[in-house]
Amino acid sequence: MVPRLGHIAFLNVLPLTYALAHGAAEGLDILRATPAQLNGRLEARNLDVSGVSSITYARHADDLLILPDVCIASDGDVRSVLLVSRVPAEQIGNARVLLSDKSASSHALLKIILRRTYDAAPQYETRALVPANPVPEGAAGALFIGDDALELYHHPPEGLYIYDLAREWKRLTGTRMVFGIWAAARSFAAEHPAELSMVHGRIAAAFRDWAAVKDAAIGAVLADGRFTRAQLTEYLGRAVVWQLDETTLAGLRLFYRYAAEDGLIARAPTIELARV
Repeated sequence: MVPRLGHIAFLNVLPLTYALAHGAAEGLDILRATPAQLNGRLEARNLDVSGVSSITYARHADDLLILPDVCIASDGDVRSVLLVSRVPAEQIGNARVLLSDKSASSHALLKIILRRTYDAAPQYETRALVPANPVPEGAAGALFIGDDALELYHHPPEGLYIYDLAREWKRLTGTRMVFGIWAAARSFAAEHPAELSMVHGRIAAAFRDWAAVKDAAIGAVLADGRFTRAQLTEYLGRAVVWQLDETTLAGLRLFYRYAAEDGLIARAPTIELARV
């Protein structure tokens, strides 16, 4: 069988994007989409393995396994998950805050931070957002993720406040924040262990081999002029952490605990890693 792999269409997984374009996609059926779109596809079993929002596992732990070794995380500033606000966060209160329709984990993270750090309980609305109009009329703030957020980080709009949510999480908890994971359907893992091992091996190799290909990979995405080589070099592998080690898992468990305490998920799941 041909494994169906969901791939996040953001620069934060450029090592895997580059690897897939240079041989790692052979024998795979790949869907490229936003985290929110991939979450739904994996939940519906239209994918076998996918990069997804970390909160997706918490909501479907009975049906999913987390792939070991790899994740999308940060240990402090991440630059690509931002709250953009018309007022200081302390003044948001119960005002209207917009959430990017590309995300899921960051929705939960923002709600945790605003409640626990800033004593805020906004009215949330999920919708499409664009950097050209970061905080539409009638809203106090907006959550951006991915490449759009990275653009706003490097070109902050005048008169608006920018909050890096990974930095806020680090200040609140002292731990890493895990935004994304790779997960497999339990049924796929049970029925096709060799294929699962193959997919995991290619994903893990892409990040393990990043140092050898990063100059070429970054060069390949500079043509649109959105970011400079220096900005992407600093972002990839420094701001973004890809190692799902014990330190990172501790941050993920705390995120799930807080999400459960704040009523954002039914319960904090036990993290079960796939055997690969």
